[in-house]
Amino acid sequence: MIPPMKIALVQTHTPATHAAALAHVLPLVDEAAARLGVWIDIGSALVLREDGKAANRQVLVRPDGTIAATYDKLHMFDVDLPTGETARESATYEPGERAVVADALGLRLGLTICYDLRFPAFYRALALAGAQAMTIPAAFTRPTGEAHWDVLMRARAIETGSYVLAAAQGGFHEDGRGTWGHSLVVGPWGQVIAKLDHDEPGVLVADLDPAAPAKARTAIPALINARAFAGP
Repeated sequence: MIPPMKIALVQTHTPATHAAALAHVLPLVDEAAARLGVWIDIGSALVLREDGKAANRQVLVRPDGTIAATYDKLHMFDVDLPTGETARESATYEPGERAVVADALGLRLGLTICYDLRFPAFYRALALAGAQAMTIPAAFTRPTGEAHWDVLMRARAIETGSYVLAAAQGGFHEDGRGTWGHSLVVGPWGQVIAKLDHDEPGVLVADLDPAAPAKARTAIPALINARAFAGP
């Protein structure tokens, strides 16, 4: 019998400025991973790529403080919401070009960020590559979070038979845009295992059964039952 894996999601306030965000990212997390002997997934941070362009990056850090994997967000949040809020992520960031899976503590993780959540084919590809848990750190807007956050997280878990680990930001950006918070962990059968019901800083702890994704995929083998089809 495979023992359960204990995880913790940390929900933070949205930094008021970019300077505040940059002040506490990689150096502090690297040191914390090494000091505590735990895996840490940072999601996500504004970083300068090797080509001089900016990326919205997720970083998986090993217990010895070294970097195991990085993922640059593929899907840019360029939207005009009915509330009048607008966002043009592509004005600041360069989109990534590749999907990433990485192994940590006996689970294979599919690394994703925020708006990626709305592209189910992306998660299917990660699951077919062996991902058993999808990390989805996010700063959802309040209108879209209230309407879509829970249902989309559960849908991605059910469709792929995977855990969903969604650490969220709450609070306000320097431009006044609010973020939803409500971090949650969803099981491969679509059940909400743990959830914060607010947008304040907090810690969410949950136990994961490494065998659960295989059980869900055996019960509903949608990943292998899918067929190619001609377009309409």
